[in-house]
Amino acid sequence: MKIRPVLILFLSLLVLLHSYIGLRLLPWLPFPAQLLGGLMLATSCLLMPMVPRFWRTDHPLLIWLSTLSMGFFSWVLVLTVLRDAALGLSGLFTAIPEAVVRDSAIAVAGLSVVITLMGLVFARRTAKVVDVDIPVADLPPELDGFTIVQISDIHVGPTIKGNYLEAIVARVNSLEADMVAITGDLVDGSVEDLSAHTASLADINARHGTFFVTGNHEYYSGAHAWVVELRRLGVTVLINEHVALDHDGHPVTVAGVTDYSAHLFHESHRSDPHGAMAGAPEKGPKLLLAHQPRSAHAAEAAGFDVQLSGHTHGGQFWPWNLFVPLQQPFVAGLKQLGGLWVYTSRGTGYWGPPMRFGAPSEITRVRLRRA
Repeated sequence: MKIRPVLILFLSLLVLLHSYIGLRLLPWLPFPAQLLGGLMLATSCLLMPMVPRFWRTDHPLLIWLSTLSMGFFSWVLVLTVLRDAALGLSGLFTAIPEAVVRDSAIAVAGLSVVITLMGLVFARRTAKVVDVDIPVADLPPELDGFTIVQISDIHVGPTIKGNYLEAIVARVNSLEADMVAITGDLVDGSVEDLSAHTASLADINARHGTFFVTGNHEYYSGAHAWVVELRRLGVTVLINEHVALDHDGHPVTVAGVTDYSAHLFHESHRSDPHGAMAGAPEKGPKLLLAHQPRSAHAAEAAGFDVQLSGHTHGGQFWPWNLFVPLQQPFVAGLKQLGGLWVYTSRGTGYWGPPMRFGAPSEITRVRLRRA
């Protein structure tokens, strides 16, 4: 079996970066910490390339160690680079005492461990409720306060199982929403492997039901099979279509589009906000569920009032939030694009490293308000 040049480059870079961290930090640590730090770096370097393989196994210890190593490596690398930059800049103006060099190395090592553990705690706790009021022009008084509970980017899979989702469902049900919106990236894995862990979705209670749109990870996981499974659980899956809810005699259009990149997997699933709007009632608010915020320009042109999205995780942890704007127009929170309000959830779960830091997960309670 041939090793691809890209893989060789990736592994070489990984070894070089771990070596850089070791050379810059370990000589300055006390002897016991040197051994522990060296072991942690070696373990990280060995485990990180194995993450995709471990995710397909039933070995929880390997899954957890490999994914945690990703988060630890990210923090220790970023903090080491920042330390070196600060020392280099300071060295241009004055001699740096050895104690500063030593203490800063100890601080980087200690902070990396502490933040990794804190990020794990923040990621594993059940998401808190975030309240958002969105003003909608010409909203009938009877629809003022119409409530949508949004959950997004849960990523049931290698480290997120049924008990995690059950806690989310219990919190969602406590909010007594008019409708529940799941804006994609629900799963990382096949129906065969995960159906037992998503079964609690059938227990969601909302006046008008639960609505789902695909995210990019559904297409990595077998989107067609998941559409069938979610419908079996009583969830309404919207594939470039809409439903008109009757809320005390007043229409509310709820539309959903497939993921922005869905056509790369199935041409028939090409995302189409205009198609989702076709035939919708002229009166009443028009809500679009779209996994990626970058659907917003087409949604605004199609005449929607509100778009609920996810995908970004709010960056999940620093400094990756700084790179989200390179791909998406919005990172998190409520923004306006012309006549369209776009709310981007930071996500209700996490992906990859079991870590949240500076971008807390959320269950979003959206209320439509009269403008």
